[in-house]
Amino acid sequence: MTERRAYPSDLSDARRELIEPVLSAWRFERRGRALDFGRPPRHDLREIMNAILHVDRTGCQWAYLPHDFPPHQSVYGYFARWQKDGVFAQLGGLLPELVRLREGRHRHPSACVIDTQSVKTSTSVPTVSQGNDAGKKIVGPRRSILTDTLGLLLAVLVTAASVQDFTAGRTLLEQAATDHPGLRKVWVDGGYRKHFIDYAATLGIDLEIVQRVPETRGFTPIPKRWTVERTYGWLMLHRRLARDYETLPTRSEAMIHLAMTDLMARRLTGENTIS
Repeated sequence: MTERRAYPSDLSDARRELIEPVLSAWRFERRGRALDFGRPPRHDLREIMNAILHVDRTGCQWAYLPHDFPPHQSVYGYFARWQKDGVFAQLGGLLPELVRLREGRHRHPSACVIDTQSVKTSTSVPTVSQGNDAGKKIVGPRRSILTDTLGLLLAVLVTAASVQDFTAGRTLLEQAATDHPGLRKVWVDGGYRKHFIDYAATLGIDLEIVQRVPETRGFTPIPKRWTVERTYGWLMLHRRLARDYETLPTRSEAMIHLAMTDLMARRLTGENTIS
C-alpha cells in the first residue's frame, strides 16, 4: 500500500488496536465462507475504516472521497456490509464497557437516559422514512437514543419524525433491557406518559419523568437528562449527522454507532481532533 498523508479523521495506531480485532474477526469469518479463501484481500480494512470515518466526520458524499482512499464504491460496499452484519453495533457495545471501567464504573450500567432528536433530511432520503414533527416543525427522521449516565450510547433507533416517543422508547427499552439486564432506572422527558412508566415496570425498570421547570428561561441543564443532551452535542461534531443523508434508517443508525465509536476510541486513547 502506498503511503499517503494522513487526514485528521484517520485511525491512529492506538485506536486501530481497539477496533482491529472486531474487523479481523469479521474478515476471517466472511472469507471462511468464500470460494477464494486463499486469495489475499484486495483492500486494507484500516484504510476502509479511515475512508468511512472521513465521510462521517466531514459529511462529504461517498463519490467525493479523496482519490488516495480506495474506490468509493468499495468503501460504501464495506459500510453497507458492516452495517448489515452488525459490525458497527458490535463496536458500539464493546467500547462503552472499556470506557466505564476506565472511569471507575461497573462495566454494566444500572441507569440510563432516553431522548429524541428530529433532524432535517436531504432530497435523497425516501419519503416513506420521513415524517412531520409538529412540535419542532421539522420534516424528516427522528433519532431516539438511550445512553448511560456518562452519556455513552447503549441503543439507537431511527424512525420517521411522526412516530410517537412511546413507540420508539419501548423498542429502545426492550433492546437495552436485553443487552444490559442490570438496568434498573431510566430518566425521560415530559413527552412520555404514564403508560410508559407502567410498561417499564414490566421490565423491572423504574422510569422517572424529569420535566423542565415552567418558569425557566433560556438554556438550563436539566438534572439527569443533560447527559443525553451532551451526547447529541458530541454527535454533531460529525458533520454527516448534521442532516440525515442515508436512504435507509438502519444506515443512519450505523452512522451514529460509527460516530460514537470514534468518540469513545479517542476518549480511551486520550486523543483529540480538529472540530
